[in-house]
Order: sequence, then structure tokens, then C-alpha cells
Amino acid sequence: MFGYYIDLAWRSLRRSPGLTALMVLAVGFGVGACMTTWSVFRAASGDPIPWKSSHLFVPQLEIWGASGRSANGEPPDALSYVDALALMRDHRAVKQSAIYGIGPAVFPERAGQHPSTVGGYAVYGDFFSMVDAPFLFGQGWSTQEDAAAASVVVIGRALNDRAFGGADSVGQTLNVAGRDYRVVGVLDDWNPQPVFYDVFGTDGYSREGPAVFMPFTRAIAANLVNGRTACDQDPTRPGFAGLQQSSCVWITFLAQLDTPAQVAAYRRYLDDYAAEQRRAGRFQGEPNNRLRDLPAFLEAERVVPGDTRVSFLVALGLLIVCLVNTVGLLLAKFLRRSGEIGVRRALGAARGAIYAQFLTEAGVIGLVGGALGLALTGLGVLAIGAVLPPRLAALAQIDLRLLFSTLTLAVLCTMLAALYPTYRAAQVQPAWQLKSD
Repeated sequence: MFGYYIDLAWRSLRRSPGLTALMVLAVGFGVGACMTTWSVFRAASGDPIPWKSSHLFVPQLEIWGASGRSANGEPPDALSYVDALALMRDHRAVKQSAIYGIGPAVFPERAGQHPSTVGGYAVYGDFFSMVDAPFLFGQGWSTQEDAAAASVVVIGRALNDRAFGGADSVGQTLNVAGRDYRVVGVLDDWNPQPVFYDVFGTDGYSREGPAVFMPFTRAIAANLVNGRTACDQDPTRPGFAGLQQSSCVWITFLAQLDTPAQVAAYRRYLDDYAAEQRRAGRFQGEPNNRLRDLPAFLEAERVVPGDTRVSFLVALGLLIVCLVNTVGLLLAKFLRRSGEIGVRRALGAARGAIYAQFLTEAGVIGLVGGALGLALTGLGVLAIGAVLPPRLAALAQIDLRLLFSTLTLAVLCTMLAALYPTYRAAQVQPAWQLKSD
């Protein structure tokens, strides 16, 4: 029976090619615009580590008092060096790591390779297992190597390909910032979006994954710093040592807490620590600490850009306008066939059969419109850089999920638009139509 309805739909669409083309264009353009912006929005607003994000928490401490709060009353989204070390020393989380970005020069030993500046991070050994970083070779470093400020590194796959030809480089030596480091691990391709462990002073997105990780203690000893800081007042001493002793914030912190009891205990610990620092004269004002899990922290930081949201809403509005036009076109098309409907009803066809026939026809229109939408989505993804900033446009990817979603959305939206016209068509009284004929 379904094949019969498909045949009827095809015949009907061929009888009125102009009207059919208008409906296909409306569906195709609406779906194409919506899915193009959705391809960016889904990447920008997705959970970068959904299987674990509810167990990863970001502590924020009110170090500067009310004068240093953001416009929405938030404390700084990073920690000072003194506070980060205190949280690491007290170790109240299951796993934890202080984190800050570095940009050292790397000097490959392969012939013909030139030195280059790469992006990376200073972290503690817990970081890799805490964020489930995928290793291609080797593993992270140990707690003992953290304490000893060992000269070890974990490198990314791209750097491993460039420096070691893609071979297992564990145990090899790499010159980083003028010093030899032993490679203990090589990460597979890994660049979560947003970069949830580093949103301080950034927009939360990165085109390339990190190239090098080294122990936090080693990076501090080597005076490696990226310059991303926020201060309520200038350090009293010059240089990197002065920054470490100041109230400037520049270190992000990630803590793994697996149970509600652990979360509650860590929150109490933060409050007690802040109270102790206020008594010592370091912290100012009333308590205003935060401890949010990763999704809540990214939401509070407004990591999803406003222009992405606006573009998606505009495209969604265009889709709605296109569907409203499709409703009118379908209504005109279906009611023009009142005589045909009256004959079918007089011959015994139930209203359910009328619904099946016309909804099938709408589904065919949606499928053809979806095919057009696929082509327009592909073109839109390639050209979206003209509308959105390049860093956001780079997030748009064409994959099977996007293709399937585009077709599904086109068919479902068209059938939804057809509900009212089909209802009107099914209400046609056969006696009236036969009498008028």
C-alpha cells in the first residue's frame, strides 16, 4: 500500500511542477540554513567529555573582594600561584591538577627540521587520567616525577610525527626551550572542543591540539609562562618570582570528585581555606567561592559564543518562515484536489487513507527538499567563514550525523507542515463534491 501512495505522490507532484519546485526550494533553503549554523552550534555547545564531566569540578576563590568581581558577581575564573599550590598540597580531591598554558620552542633532532614554537600546558600527572587523554604510546609521568620536577614530557601525535617520524618515541630525548626532556608518552589526536581545561584568557576553542605537556613543577623551575594573567594590582616584585608571590591569577584548576559527599566536603574545604586566608589578610570581602562541575562552569563562563547562538536562532526563524509558506502551498495544492478526494471517499476510502496519501506526498516533498538541503548545507559549511569568525567556522564539520539529521529534519518538518492541510483535505464531504460536479 505504501508503494501505491508513493506512486500517487509522484504523479501529483509531476502534475504541478511549479508548485512542487516552490515547496522543495522552501524546505531546502530553510533546512540548509538551519543545519549549517547547527553544525557550528553543536560543536560549540557540546559536552567535551560527557561520560565524565559531572565528576570534574573547577574551584574558584574570591581573592580580590567585591571590587575584583565580574559584572555578574563572579569571582576570578583562575587561581593565584599561592592558592593553586595550597590546593595541590592539601589534596582534597580524588585526582587534581593545576594547569597553565606554555608556548616553548622545540628543537627537533631530525635532519632538516627547524625549531618551532608550539602550544602546550604545564600540568600534574593526574591530569591525563582525569581527562581520559588517549595515549598512542607510553603514559603520563608519576607523582614522584611531579615532586622531583623531572625533565619529562608528553607530546602530541603531530609533534611526534614531525620530530620522530611517527615512531614510538618513548624514551627518546626532545629539546624543549633549550633543555633536553625525556619523552614518556605520546597522545593520539586529541583536541576536545571547547578546550574545557583552559578557558581562562581564551575563547575556549583551538584549531590545533596541544603539542607538549610537561610537569607543572618543571615548567615553574624553567620559568616558562605564557603571559595570560589577571591582576587587581601590580606585583610588588619584578619578574616571574614576583608573579608567583602576587595576587594575580593565571592558573586554572581541575578536581575530580566522584560522589556528592566528596563534593560537599570539598566545598567546605574551600570555604574554610578562604576564611583562613581572610584572617591572614590575603583575601578581601565576604565569601564568594564557587565549585561547579564542568558543564555548569562552561555555562557560567559563556563559552558558547553569543554570535553562534544568534546565528542559529536566525536560521531557525528562517526555517519556521519557510515551513509556514510550505503550509500555505500544501493547503492550496491539497484543496485543489477536492473532487478527487470526494470520489475516493464516495468509493469507500476512509479518512485514514486520505491522511496516509497526503502525508506520504508531503514526505516525498521533504525528501527531495532534504536532498537540496544537503547540497546547500555543504556549500554553507564551506562558506560559513564569511558570516562567523574563522575560529568558529572551523568547528563546522560535515559528517554522517549531519547528513542524516538534515534529511530527517526535512522530512519531519514537511510532514508536520502538512498536518493542517491534510486535516482540511480529509474533511471534504463527498456528497458536496459529487453534487457540485
